[in-house]
Amino acid sequence: MELEAICKAAKAAKYEIAALNTDKKNEALNKIADLLVAESEAIILANARDITTATTKGMSIPMIDRLRLNEDRIRAMSEGLKQVAELPDPLNDVLEEWERPNGLKLKKVRVPLGVIGIIYESRPNVTADAFALTFKSGNVVILKGGSDAINSNSAITGIIRRGLKECGINENAISLIESTDRETTVQFMQMRDYVDVLIPRGSAGLIRSVVENSKIPVIETGAGNCHIFIDKTADPIKAKSIVINAKTQRLGVCNTAESLIVHEDIVKTVFPDIARALHDKSVEIRGDEDALSSSEFVVPASEEDYSKEYLDLLISVKTVKSVEEAIAHINKYSTHHSEAIITEDEEAAEKFLKGVDSACVYVNASTRFTDGFEFGFGAEIGISTQMLHARGPMGLKELTSYKYQIRGNGQVRG
Repeated sequence: MELEAICKAAKAAKYEIAALNTDKKNEALNKIADLLVAESEAIILANARDITTATTKGMSIPMIDRLRLNEDRIRAMSEGLKQVAELPDPLNDVLEEWERPNGLKLKKVRVPLGVIGIIYESRPNVTADAFALTFKSGNVVILKGGSDAINSNSAITGIIRRGLKECGINENAISLIESTDRETTVQFMQMRDYVDVLIPRGSAGLIRSVVENSKIPVIETGAGNCHIFIDKTADPIKAKSIVINAKTQRLGVCNTAESLIVHEDIVKTVFPDIARALHDKSVEIRGDEDALSSSEFVVPASEEDYSKEYLDLLISVKTVKSVEEAIAHINKYSTHHSEAIITEDEEAAEKFLKGVDSACVYVNASTRFTDGFEFGFGAEIGISTQMLHARGPMGLKELTSYKYQIRGNGQVRG
């Protein structure tokens, strides 16, 4: 189907999907969850074609890991749909209500955004997550995945559409743009007559391209140059455990720590043990002069290293004199995603929480928790790094807007 036809069909479906009751939506989500598991062999075969292509092209191991599907990951996708089915339906929630002196009664009520376009790279599990969240919140979704995962995305979308049809629901609640050329992507960004909001998920380059080219309102998500600051009062055991988890638990995701900041008072004492632990995990450490003189496992950092989202076995290290200097460094180089401080000083923790301009700010915990599931949202559509509309993990409520309902009894304005 050509691009404009896909967009027209999505717009035609949006009021029908918005009107579905909660039980009908939950029935479909559970049906599709079961279908994904039942058809796991077909999904894995399609994914194998994508893996073969990626390997031939020389894609890095962490990026192939983002792309790969197996039975466990498909079961996780299925469980994600079932968890979303269990979540409260956000639609028609009354956010506020009040009465004016003239007798007008006002309600502020939650409603869907409409047609949501999502442009994303690799990670075919996004296909199922995006559907579950947009559908439960009464929206229609048009997906534009990358060429890396086209076979996987097509297989998953086909199963979802089949499940919708079997439940008597308009299958255009989800559509996949199968053309993988750049021109089609740019054209999609111009479809303002049909698409209400666009959400990019992927690299900093992808997000920048969407923001610069889209005529559709954009919610920025994704790129994560996440920092961990080890303060002078940090517990060394906590610090090492958190840094290793945040950097190495999974490389190819946006909440992985990419930058380490160390207070100068502990760069000679606490940092060397952490550097050795990172080295033992095959992480290359790129640091400033103080870090270089403190550990044999550190190589010189460039200015570019401090602003880079590696998504690889690399981390930058910067030494600072104070929590204020750490905050300034983060606010300069961060992508405003997730940052953490390791400290036993409550005053330093409060300064960090208030001073760091990011969507998620942690005290004594790994940045890897920035995730819709971990926050109790079920799944997520992405991590918003901007101020407007939504910030942080975007769950069901973040995929809605609101309208005012006003009831009168013949009032006219004088």
